[in-house]
Amino acid sequence: MFEGSRIAAFFRAASRRLLAFDAWINSSLYESGQSARRIYGDFSDYMDRFHVSGGKRLAVELACEGLTLGLGGALLMLGLALPAFRDVSDEDWLKKQDLAVTFLDRYGLEVGRRGIKHNDSVPLEQIPDILIQAALATEDRRFYEHFGIDPIGLFRALSVNARSSGVVQGGSSISQQLAKNLFLTNERTLERKIKEAFLALWLEFRLSKREILKLYLDRAYMGGGAFGVQAAADFYFGKSVRDINLAEAAMLAGLFKAPTKYAPHINLPAARARANDVLSNMVDAGYMTEGQVYAARRNPATPVDRKRESSPDWYLDWAFDEVKQLATKGKLGHDRVLTVRTGLDVNLQRKSESAIEDALRQYGRGFRASQGATVVMEPLGLVRAIVGGRDYGQTQFNRATDAARQPGSSFKPFVYLTAVMTGRFHRETAVNGASLCIGNWCPNNYGGASAGMMPMVIALQKSLNTVAVWLSVKIGETYWPQGQPYHLGRIAQLGREKIVENARKMGVVNTPLTDTVSLPLGAGEVKMIDMAAAYSVFANGGKRAPPYAAIEIRNSHGEAIYRRDIDGPAYEQVIPADKIAEMNNLLKEVVNGGTARAAQLDGVVAAGKTGTTNAYRDAWFDGFTGNYVCTVWFGNDDDTSMNNMTGGSLPARTWHEIMSYAHQGVELKNPYGVTEIPPISASAAAKASDSAGSRRPASLSRRTDEAIREIESLFRDATNKSRALSAVPGRGASIINLRDGRIE
Repeated sequence: MFEGSRIAAFFRAASRRLLAFDAWINSSLYESGQSARRIYGDFSDYMDRFHVSGGKRLAVELACEGLTLGLGGALLMLGLALPAFRDVSDEDWLKKQDLAVTFLDRYGLEVGRRGIKHNDSVPLEQIPDILIQAALATEDRRFYEHFGIDPIGLFRALSVNARSSGVVQGGSSISQQLAKNLFLTNERTLERKIKEAFLALWLEFRLSKREILKLYLDRAYMGGGAFGVQAAADFYFGKSVRDINLAEAAMLAGLFKAPTKYAPHINLPAARARANDVLSNMVDAGYMTEGQVYAARRNPATPVDRKRESSPDWYLDWAFDEVKQLATKGKLGHDRVLTVRTGLDVNLQRKSESAIEDALRQYGRGFRASQGATVVMEPLGLVRAIVGGRDYGQTQFNRATDAARQPGSSFKPFVYLTAVMTGRFHRETAVNGASLCIGNWCPNNYGGASAGMMPMVIALQKSLNTVAVWLSVKIGETYWPQGQPYHLGRIAQLGREKIVENARKMGVVNTPLTDTVSLPLGAGEVKMIDMAAAYSVFANGGKRAPPYAAIEIRNSHGEAIYRRDIDGPAYEQVIPADKIAEMNNLLKEVVNGGTARAAQLDGVVAAGKTGTTNAYRDAWFDGFTGNYVCTVWFGNDDDTSMNNMTGGSLPARTWHEIMSYAHQGVELKNPYGVTEIPPISASAAAKASDSAGSRRPASLSRRTDEAIREIESLFRDATNKSRALSAVPGRGASIINLRDGRIE
């Protein structure tokens, strides 16, 4: 009884406590609500002071929206700026740009220079004011006032150009132009312009105006292979920039935007007209009066007679990039003044340039093609010639090394090679050319033709699209796991992965090769230099041969600090040699009786593959012999369609023109694994006689050239030892008497 009363008392006490807790919660919520109501009321009363209506409210709303959009735009701009800032992430960026490189051709003759001239760079204070004023008046009048981007100057240029119905003034500031020269290419894309703008702001933050102006005057391309005003003054007028007069300064300042169009050694009337415009700009900008420029107008500058000297600028730009990469990797030491002997064949370079230009001049309008490019290299990677476009002065964008284009059917050798490597396919193996579909995609052959079973060699000769896709499926079947259910789409994808894997091994490494069902037909974008590298694997028997220009690099003291045969990467066998031999005996039939008959060479066995993309946007021929690999492309920079140009037409004919010249006077070799005796047509002698004007000059054989190089190296070492010994006190004579040319 007593125990029961205790329990009842406990429950009554607990109930009271729970009621009290509930009451506390209710009262707390009520008081909190009241407090919140009072606070909100006080806040509302306070905010009422800022209440606006009518026009004022509209302004406030616009300001708020502007702030929101501004924050979003700031985040977007930050995202766009990151790629640009990655280009200058290295604190040593300016030092790397200070390389001064003298380039020699394969025989040791100087062919050009790149980088700043360390030995005779003229200080800014010694550059005549008239040249600086001419440059500022023409390129960037508000240079000392803007922050890297000049909105006022841009608006003025747009207005002038709109009134003139053409591009009369440019809108890029000097800082933007310098950013492009230092870090970017001349590719005309929105991405490049965005990077240029951000890098201009970055330069303004890091450098003073004087430093930016000095770098600009030192680095700008001025035509004729000359970079910087000092080199340009020497090239065009045979004098130092310190000594130029007003008329010469105006002519030099007119070269910044269009160095080839207004180069005085190419088009003197245009150069003088441009110089006259520069003088007018100086008057308009307030630097000169009309009376002060009168004499320069009446007596325009007369350049040194250069007789249209040409410079292998496409090649040198690419070689300079190679040298900069070697310097970045620490392979060239700390010396910034270098001499580089390259594999450049000057005569072959000129022939390649003229072949591209002649083809476009004669047939470009009919085919609606405006650009062409080519790469010529040896089977083990040494590049002999590069043509990156039709006019280096108009745009320095190198289509041979930097442009990514669809290769079309010239990609099919990677498909056929991968099929051969499965062991299931050979020259006479029957392949299926009938129509097939992968999902909703059904490829067609050129001209809509259909085909049945045929030998693989015939399918490659005819470049049938359906066979290439069918082979990708068969490749996938070879590697498909046993016991796994058959799935056409996944099997085809597996086949494409194996094809891309081989293309990567062979050198197609600088583009993504996005996997699509049309990849076996060449829908993935590639670069010409990569295609040349990949085809060199066919030519040399299966070894990976990365393209290179630098054979030997010496520092400012003449010491060899890099030799490709010693310091370069070793050649790697990436494809079995017997499979390469099989493929080469297939690819030669494309030239002998297939789509590339126009590429046939008299007395030389050639192999290769044509390529034509959808809507005739790109036309290729990639081919090789035992001596050289050459790839030729024609198209348009804006990716517009050409007029029915195929790889077997102008590209194959141009390839023939270049390679016929290249094989004159050399020991002819067949492509690896090909034993065919090359035919010589009855008219070969007559053709040789007719083309005497384009006959290749006699040159040293490779073995002779190497022997001379060894002798030169020994002589240089002996000379250095002689100088060292002669500097030792008590030594009265040198080992080699250089002044008399006698050895003592």
